[in-house]
Amino acid sequence: MPILVTGATGAVGGALVRQLAAAGHDVRALTRDPSGPAARALPSTVEVVAGDFDDPKTLVPALRGVARMHLVAMGGAVGPAGAEIVALAEEAGVRRLTHLGHDDFSRDDDDPLETAHRSLRRTIEASSMEWTHLFPGEFATNTREWAAMIRASNEVRAPFPEWRSALVHEADIAAVARVALTEDGHAGRVYIPTGPVAVRRAEAVRQIGEAIGREVTFVELTPEQAREQWEAVYPAQIIDWFLEMGQNPDTNAWVSPDVETVTGRAARPYAEWARDHAADFR
Repeated sequence: MPILVTGATGAVGGALVRQLAAAGHDVRALTRDPSGPAARALPSTVEVVAGDFDDPKTLVPALRGVARMHLVAMGGAVGPAGAEIVALAEEAGVRRLTHLGHDDFSRDDDDPLETAHRSLRRTIEASSMEWTHLFPGEFATNTREWAAMIRASNEVRAPFPEWRSALVHEADIAAVARVALTEDGHAGRVYIPTGPVAVRRAEAVRQIGEAIGREVTFVELTPEQAREQWEAVYPAQIIDWFLEMGQNPDTNAWVSPDVETVTGRAARPYAEWARDHAADFR
C-alpha cells in the first residue's frame, strides 16, 4: 500500500519522498502540478498525483488504497477545508498520519492563522488515526531569502547579527516523519525537530561563505531599515513579530533532542545545510 506524501514538492515533502523511496517503500506524491519541474525531479519510482487542498474532493483519488499519510499544514488545510481533508483520509482507510505544522505558541485567539492551526491539530487528535505531530524549530531553508543578496554583492543586509536559532535541515524533519510513518511507537507523540546547536545569524552567513568558497559579509541593518526592506515581502504583523523577537537574541536558541532520539543519528549542523544548498547562493 502506498504512503501518501502531501506537499511533495516542498523542501520537507521532497526530502521525505526521496527517503521513503530510497528505503524501498511505495510512495504516492501529491502536488498541485504533477507536470512541473519539482515533480519531475522526484524519483522515477514515485507515483505523482494531482490534488489541491483548496478543493478537498481532488484528494479522493490520491487517498485510494492509502493506509499511511503525511499531511503538511498549508493552504486550504489550515482553514475550513482541514476538517474535510482529515475526514476524507479517515474514510479512505488511513490509519497512521504525520502532521507537519506548528504549535499554537502564541495562544492568540485573535490571530486567525493560529486559530486555524489549532483547529487542524484538534481535528487530527480527535480522529481515529494514529497521529504524530511535527512542530519543527526554524527551518534552515529560511536563510534562502539571502540568496539574491549574496549572489549580487557577497553580503547579507539584515538586522540582529547576534540572533541565535537552532536552524533545522529539512532532511532531518523528513527523517523524523519517515520513522513515525514506518515504525511503531510514535502514535500520539509531538516531536520538535531542531538543529544540533543554536547558530548566530552572522555565523550562518560566514558558513554560507565557506560553502560557496568566498567571503560573505553580514551588514547590520537598524530595525527601521529592516522594516523598510521587509515591507515588500511580509505583512506588517509578521514584521512586528520579527522585530519584537529580535530584541532578545536567545528567544529561539532552544535545542531539542528529538531528531537524534527518533532517528538514532545526530541532527545535521547548519554548515552541512549550507554545503547541500551552496548552488542556491552562487
